[in-house]
Parts: sequence; structure tokens; C-alpha cells
Amino acid sequence: MIAASEIERMTGAEKLGVMELLWRSLAAQPEKVPSPEWHRKVLEERLLEMDSGSAKFLTLEELKARLAKRA
Repeated sequence: MIAASEIERMTGAEKLGVMELLWRSLAAQPEKVPSPEWHRKVLEERLLEMDSGSAKFLTLEELKARLAKRA
């Protein structure tokens, strides 16, 4: 296990590299990654919205504008 103090000593690039390795490891066996029940429900609701045609989508520009307002 990596100690928090070791992580703090890493450069930003090293931290991103470790995150990439972790992501690859998790993505290789998604069935072993627990997902909370609320997440499944949200995904089901969104799929139903898409299937019914009631889903609302943003353009990339709209998304950027919305995120800029939060900053």
C-alpha cells in the first residue's frame, strides 16, 4: 500500500501516471468494481429518457458555458 506521504511527494505527472495505471486495472475487470444501487437507478432513468425521446442533450459549447458559470 502506498502511504499518503509518498503520494504527496510525487510530481503531478507521477500522480497522473499512477491514476492511469489504477484506471486500467479497474477497467480490465469491471465486474469486480462495486457500483452503488443509486448509480444503477440513475443510469436506468437516463436510458429510459433517451429511449422515450425526452432526454435533453447539451452541445460542447453549452456544457463549457455551464461549467464556466460554476467557477
